[in-house]
Amino acid sequence: MATPKRFIAGAICPRCAEMDRIRAWEQNGVRYRDCVSCDFFEQLPIEDDGQAELETRVNREHEAPQADDFQTVKILDPKG
Repeated sequence: MATPKRFIAGAICPRCAEMDRIRAWEQNGVRYRDCVSCDFFEQLPIEDDGQAELETRVNREHEAPQADDFQTVKILDPKG
């Protein structure tokens, strides 16, 4: 079953260097990418190599802040 073709935000075409023109989709275990501005087309097999997804700011587990991480703030009255 094919996934819908979706544009990849911020992607730059390796052939024509246009931004936001790359579409990606998957079909029958193959990942496809193409450019709507030029004739760039790429297909890559989807391999499950058992590697975990790279850790990024978005998918990283957030740790609860420690009590030592806080400082008390004193608000001063500008009038005196």
